[in-house]
Amino acid sequence: MTLLLASVTGNEEAGVALAHGADVIDLKDPAAGALRALPHDVVRAAVAAIAGRRPVSAVSGDLPMRPDVVTAAVEALAATGVDYVKVGLFADHGREDCIRALAPLATRVKIVGVMFVDQGADAALLPLMRACGFFGAMLDTARKGAGRLLDHADITALGDFVAACRTHGLASGLAGALEPPDIPRLLLLEPDYLGFRTALCAGQDRGGRIDPQAVGVVRGLIPLDPRSAANADTPAPKVDYRLLAARGYAFDADNEAPTDRIFVRDFVLPVRIGAYAHERAAPQRVRFNVDVGIFRAGHAVEDMRDVFSYDVIIDGIRVLVAREHFAFIEMLAERIAAFALSHPRASSVTVRVEKLEVGPGGVGVEITRERSAEVAKVHHLYPAAVREVDPTTGG
Repeated sequence: MTLLLASVTGNEEAGVALAHGADVIDLKDPAAGALRALPHDVVRAAVAAIAGRRPVSAVSGDLPMRPDVVTAAVEALAATGVDYVKVGLFADHGREDCIRALAPLATRVKIVGVMFVDQGADAALLPLMRACGFFGAMLDTARKGAGRLLDHADITALGDFVAACRTHGLASGLAGALEPPDIPRLLLLEPDYLGFRTALCAGQDRGGRIDPQAVGVVRGLIPLDPRSAANADTPAPKVDYRLLAARGYAFDADNEAPTDRIFVRDFVLPVRIGAYAHERAAPQRVRFNVDVGIFRAGHAVEDMRDVFSYDVIIDGIRVLVAREHFAFIEMLAERIAAFALSHPRASSVTVRVEKLEVGPGGVGVEITRERSAEVAKVHHLYPAAVREVDPTTGG
């Protein structure tokens, strides 16, 4: 599961983020720089106003990689009462010394090392962060306005970072001009945190004010994490069966709910696949066609909350094939089908997998899988009632 980190400029914006379900309140100045810090009195006042209702983080600033400068900034921020301090680890020969110098402070405040995909992020630093007591590590973008996180790193590279954090016992975070369509894609990787500023502001102007409606869209795309204090503020949804019936939802197991279809056609990737010994020597080209039946939303599409994006299918396939060798295409097809059906709005899926280098034509398998009528009805009426499925294992 994943927590929503909302970057705010002070008390007023923190109140909006709290009211609309943010899990972590992050204090920073978005006017310039990657991690520009707010004045300490502003941070202290915000911590007092939040009053323990959510964890609070603050950024230490765009600092030179000098141990004395970095430790002084972190120590001063820790004194404001924040729960987490985010420290920029810029590409510089001094950043390892900075990490080591922060070890004594890591016993007093949770430190998150922030690296930048567009300026020398290095996963090799994760073991050192853990050894020095860091709480977590985050990937972000340094040059705001020069592209999103996914413009600088593909889904498999980000997945490797999250997995490496998990291996080393660090919480993982992803941020960097993220937009609502990025959220379902990044949730596949199960980072501990997704961080937002731009997507929370009206017109996606990160220097403007946070907009309640924009926060609501982001919150609606990230299922509530059981660890979050936001659960206490979110009442259990009341089901208005008359409204659902009016929108075309089916209650009788003998009736079929209306569905639409989304598809991915002729998607080709190099895949490590095959039962023969020679097939383990190098990847071979495989073509994927996936067709997913989707329960109709019952109202006109308004934003990303009403959409099952084809990007999620493509990214899911990329993540699956990047992590292991598949002896049989049937095994791969089943995993893709299980992954697609893990989405609460998916009712059925047809997966076609073809190996393109075996002979003069393609050879492969096509499978169709469906939810049972009773399970489909529950998922249709209660979209949140879905077991979390690991896209790498299908379980």
